[in-house]
Amino acid sequence: MTSAWAHTGPVTDSPARAVAAPTDNKLIQKIARGDRLAMRSLFARYRLPVYRWLVRLVRDASLAEDLLNETFLEVWRQAERFEARSSVATWLLAIARHRAISALRRRRPETEEEATAAACADPADDPEIALDKKRRAEHVRHALDMLSRGHREVIDLVYYHDRSVKEVARILAIPEATVKTRMFYARNKLATLIDRAAA
Repeated sequence: MTSAWAHTGPVTDSPARAVAAPTDNKLIQKIARGDRLAMRSLFARYRLPVYRWLVRLVRDASLAEDLLNETFLEVWRQAERFEARSSVATWLLAIARHRAISALRRRRPETEEEATAAACADPADDPEIALDKKRRAEHVRHALDMLSRGHREVIDLVYYHDRSVKEVARILAIPEATVKTRMFYARNKLATLIDRAAA
């Protein structure tokens, strides 16, 4: 995954720097002043969760990479308008979702690829445990794919991105009560689909 914001050197900072790592809001303030190093730091911090969110939305790894770059380009352009009404992470996911929906409207769905975020086996697992974990992960992925987009987005944001109900409501631009309702029905549907697949 390459980007204009990718750093050519090591991704991780030294321990001394890590202690004084700036907050997301500080990075946005610096980005608003044209600080490219702050932009690289924000990109390094959020590229994977935003990329995974995009892959699950558009189901196309190549398109997700393009949208990832578009998302961070928009952050670069709009940083001075960020009003901190939500967290930076929530703002990023909302921008990414908007980009994904626009891209999906522009093109006809093609053959869907398997999600790239496959479950990784623990090296300590014996082959039987690793196979069992892989099967369970496949059941969950398959069940998620069978949910409606609205239900899938809520489950994804709450369980894979640790967003609160309030943050999910902001990202999806829907009332909090709707988020709770979708989450209730999505969890029930997901449990039924997983049980059915495992039977």
